[in-house]
Amino acid sequence: MKPKNIVALLASCMARVTTTGCAMEGDSLPRRAATFVDTVLRGIGQVMLQNNSLTGLLFLVGIFYNASLFGWAVLLGTITSTATAMLLGAERAQVRAGLFGFNGALVAIGLMYFLDLNLLTWTYVVLAAASTTVILAALLRLLGTWNVPALTAPFVFTTLFFVMACARFGRLQTTGVLPTAGLPKAASTVEGIVTISTVLEGLFNGIAQIFFQGNMVTGVIFALALLISSRVAGLAALLGSFTGILVAWIMGAAEPAIRSGAFGFNSALTAIALVSVFFVLDVASAAYALLATVVTVVVFAAMSGALEPLGMPALTSPFVLVVWLFVLAGPLFPRLRRAAG
Repeated sequence: MKPKNIVALLASCMARVTTTGCAMEGDSLPRRAATFVDTVLRGIGQVMLQNNSLTGLLFLVGIFYNASLFGWAVLLGTITSTATAMLLGAERAQVRAGLFGFNGALVAIGLMYFLDLNLLTWTYVVLAAASTTVILAALLRLLGTWNVPALTAPFVFTTLFFVMACARFGRLQTTGVLPTAGLPKAASTVEGIVTISTVLEGLFNGIAQIFFQGNMVTGVIFALALLISSRVAGLAALLGSFTGILVAWIMGAAEPAIRSGAFGFNSALTAIALVSVFFVLDVASAAYALLATVVTVVVFAAMSGALEPLGMPALTSPFVLVVWLFVLAGPLFPRLRRAAG
């Protein structure tokens, strides 16, 4: 492609930039490529429920800042799951909004995090990411009856099964970051002392851990990316992560776990979902979301204990379960107003 054509394409794209990204469409190869790139970035943004390609780009920047391997994994997973949806003829509007991309992104980074790296691992990631497209479609059809979102359930199911399958695949080995399999043990003492440093690191690590990133700077980039897309979503993520810290501290969770953001990322997602996506923000929905974020911390602890005998992590299953229940219950509470769309 000639330089002058590239400049013309960029100028055309910039002229069509909206608050959520580039809206350029067309049948020419360069325009279709630009649209696909925008769709992939929206898929990355949808990990935190944001249909915004600039937010997705900043998420990607934050991931590459922490670990380039995970950045390439997110791109591979999102491209694979999005391309699979396009190949199978999924609804264009859903594909364009990135709805078929975010589970692939999370599965890819999750498998790269939990498995030793080799050529077969990359192939395994592609297979898993493609599978999330089918699982998402199945859940959309199943849950659509109750107007309940699929969220990151395809990521949870796919990651758990693909990681557990490695117990029977000799060429795929798990890393040491998985929980040690064994019967759950009750915490007899409170480990460590929570300080201001704990809270500050845990606050932003809680947002970073949504993408498996244990890096405070990455968490700050993610928070800024959310604020660009939606100030409500950005503040909800920060308050959700802080709520996770506070509840975990009151309940006597270990200080290293609080500092790492382990108790914050599910609560951050729950807060974003209920405050900025599924319900109109008012006093009633804010109180409802606060209750949900607190419950999410408890469910995270419960799911972590329940999965410990399998040596598997809870991932975002607490977020999925709590939001499903709170969205399902919503119509019975007249003071809660469901958001349009």
